Parts: sequence; structure tokens; C-alpha cells
Amino acid sequence: MGSWLARELSRNNEVAVYDSDEGKQTGLKSVVHLSHPGTIKGFRPEILINAVSLRQTLSAFEKTVPYLKRDCILCDVASVKGEIAEYYERIPFRFASIHPMFGPTFTDMKTLSEENGIIITDSCSEGRDFFQNFFRHLKVHIFEYSFKEHDRMMAYSLAMPFAASMIFAACVNTATVPGTTFKRHLSIARNLLSEDDQLLSEILFNPHCLSQLDRITSRLEFLKHIIKGQDYEEIVRFFKGLRENVGEQSENSSYP
Repeated sequence: MGSWLARELSRNNEVAVYDSDEGKQTGLKSVVHLSHPGTIKGFRPEILINAVSLRQTLSAFEKTVPYLKRDCILCDVASVKGEIAEYYERIPFRFASIHPMFGPTFTDMKTLSEENGIIITDSCSEGRDFFQNFFRHLKVHIFEYSFKEHDRMMAYSLAMPFAASMIFAACVNTATVPGTTFKRHLSIARNLLSEDDQLLSEILFNPHCLSQLDRITSRLEFLKHIIKGQDYEEIVRFFKGLRENVGEQSENSSYP
């Protein structure tokens, strides 16, 4: 995500990048390459975008903030905001907190008209305007949430499908003769598990994740109850509810 942001923003802005892993900067053109956090002082950025993992976000800010001018806007792109909100309250800098709800693993980054981006409502007006314009230019749908609302939403929109795919992967038998649906689920699981372990952990360690897992297990127990009882009427009602949840009609039912 950091590399993608650097490429996109460098189209209309002067951009400098720094990564402790110099190899990650390779291939980034039209940007200034910084060799050390301290060299950011000479660049004098108006916005500092922190795109490291959640566990390292605060330490990355702390390493760079001493070299920033006071009117620089701090920005994070964390999938779970956690303690970041409290950090922003302690420092004298303005901030903009965003979350692009897409990434190179599943998304065609050249076509983003069906993708979503979140801007935290507590962001400063200048930072919010900057990223609203950035997302609109890419035709990304914009949503605004508070820090708490964001993390609750992420437990639903990320942790729930992540957990479902992981449980599928945990049950996969390589000797299975795969059908079409199985192969699609397998592809999703493989793409998900190609993500960095830190990112996957961040999503699942969201404090709101457990309540979503409880919903999953309760629905599984209910499905097991229906199957044990061989209750056709109940399972048809179950299917009807599922189709309504995903916005489909219930015309496919073959049972009265």
C-alpha cells in the first residue's frame, strides 16, 4: 500500500519515501529516496503518510516526528486504528487517518471505481479535503467514521470473511476432488494467506473481532441443529434468510 500511494501521489505531488528495508523502495520512480528518518528534515513534507504495520505505526511516528515541521499533517492507513487515536491526542500535530479498503492482493489497482475508502471524521479539515480529492480522482467511494466506528466496522467487514476463509483453509483436504465452489473458495483462501502475517494478525486482534466470531459459531451451531434434525422446512427458512442477507431473491427454493 505504501508503494502504491507513493506512485499515485507522485503524479501530482513531490513525494519522498523511506523504508528500513531499502529493497522495498526499488522500482519507485519519480520520488525522492531517503536513506534515514533524519533526512526527512531537509525534505520538509506537508503530509507524512505512515504505511507500516499496526504494531510499528507508533514507533515509526516517534522516529520521524522530531524531524518534522510543526504544521506537517500526520497520516496513517492502518486497518485497525486501536491506540492510534490516543496517540494523536497526545501530540501537537494535526492528523488525517484513512483506510483504503483495497489492496494489490485482490484488487486491480488500475480500476478502483468499485472500491471503498474510509476517512476518519476526527481528521483535520485540510487532511480530510486532501484525501477526499485523492479518492474522488480515483473514483473510490468515500465513507466517514469515527475511530471507534471504524474498528467496529472492520471487525464485521474484514475479520468475519478473514476468519471464514481461514476456517475453510484449516479444513482443506488436498486429496479432495474440487468442484467449482470449492475451487473458488480455495482461491480466496490462498490469496488471503499470501498476505503478510502482521496484517492478518492486526485484523484478527481487533478487540471487536471476538463478537463477530461468536456470531459465526452461533450460526454454525444453528446449521448443525437443522442438519441433525433433517428439518426441510427450517432449512428452507434458513436459505431464505441467507438470500435476503446477501440481497438475493428466494425464488430458487424447490421445497414448498
